[in-house]
Amino acid sequence: MTAAQKGRNAQRVVILADSETATGYRLAGAEVVEATPDTAQAALERLIVAGQHGLVAVDGGLIADPIASTARVMRGRDLPILLPLPSLSDAFSEDTVDAKAYMSRLVRETVGFDIKL
Repeated sequence: MTAAQKGRNAQRVVILADSETATGYRLAGAEVVEATPDTAQAALERLIVAGQHGLVAVDGGLIADPIASTARVMRGRDLPILLPLPSLSDAFSEDTVDAKAYMSRLVRETVGFDIKL
């Protein structure tokens, strides 16, 4: 792979998500790879080894800690950067009593303060 090809690949972003969430990302124009909890680890490792993306965002409902789960495969690699994303399904699961409070907590943890509209 030439330096120019590596530079182009570093700018590519892909999202690893379940089929339901993948639809929303596709509608937003994102490149998506669909997986199930059973196939997600293998799909993530294939994305890493392929070396075609600079950033791989991973739905937390598929792999809770993608960084730890791929430590062996990532050894010696700078890219892709792995970005864990909160799972949308967590906001609407039976364990989540208040979806609005869940989303508010995510914003507060990410931004550092509440945003009220």
